[in-house]
Amino acid sequence: MKLSLKPSIALLYSALVLCGCGRGSSDGEATSAADSAASLGTIERLDPSLNAIIAEDADIQVIAEGHAWTEGPLWVPAHNMLLFSDIPPNKVFKWTEAGGVEEYLHPSGYTSPEPSGRAEPGSNGLILDKDGRLVLCQHGDRQIAVMDAPLDQPAPKFIALVSGYEGKKLNSPNDAIFDRAGNLWFTDPPYGLPKIDDPTKELPFQGVFRATPGGEVRLLTDSITRPNGIALTPDEKTLVVANSDPEKAVWYQYDVTADGTISNGRILYNATEEAKTAPGLPDGLKFDSQGNLFATGPGGVWIFNPQGELIGKIRLNGPASNCAFTPNDKVLFITNDDRVLRVRLRD
Repeated sequence: MKLSLKPSIALLYSALVLCGCGRGSSDGEATSAADSAASLGTIERLDPSLNAIIAEDADIQVIAEGHAWTEGPLWVPAHNMLLFSDIPPNKVFKWTEAGGVEEYLHPSGYTSPEPSGRAEPGSNGLILDKDGRLVLCQHGDRQIAVMDAPLDQPAPKFIALVSGYEGKKLNSPNDAIFDRAGNLWFTDPPYGLPKIDDPTKELPFQGVFRATPGGEVRLLTDSITRPNGIALTPDEKTLVVANSDPEKAVWYQYDVTADGTISNGRILYNATEEAKTAPGLPDGLKFDSQGNLFATGPGGVWIFNPQGELIGKIRLNGPASNCAFTPNDKVLFITNDDRVLRVRLRD
């Protein structure tokens, strides 16, 4: 739902960056901190209600940089670590407060010894199943698989959960989510193929699917041109899917029916005009526990309240691909091109 907001409401607050400067910093240090903040982004407040979600003194930090294209951030509470995909080099990295960034898993998405011929062969979305195991959307292997190893002893051993539909291979699973019943909802655009129209592509469409714990795979819709990020509202009554098509940069929402299908498809927000001038497209997204939607899109992270109203943005320099919360919703991690950001939303 696109809002028309009065300019007086749209207040910009520069995001602060922790740079090792104390309260007694010199003027030169303060200027340096301000420059660093400006280089990361700003928080745009389009409605006063955002103040209860993101504090006015919220800060943005770079916690990882120098990667190729980061995606799929996943906070793992049991190990106090963040996992994220770096798709082109076919790796998953981990970040901890104590150890910083370390390589976690390689290969992550393409396991054949033969050259992949792909620009993006690695894993994309990362999630945990009900048993706390790591589940990966694997571009190169064209499947969703669970890592057959403990989280604290990662190894490139995988068991496929979903690899095809009606006898045809998937394109390149992009993002996924489990519901409370254990059903796996996922998107399947062509980005992990050697070419968008590659001859190895077997499905004549880009799909949104739902796989049951028993392995039944159901096509939910084939009408979205580039389905990407996917999320369920906390009550699991509404499904939101991002379309990362520059000609139709849209977030869609659907009602979830009792039999697990979807109905009443409609546009949550059409950002096609914004996508013409701002970096990035509708991509990964997450709901917080209160039903606020944080959706990466043109220019950064868009924030919608439970009523579907746009209440703010975390504006970033460079495209954002996905985001993840800690369990208390107080920290947001954002994969932002070649780096990963941490946003302390509130104390």
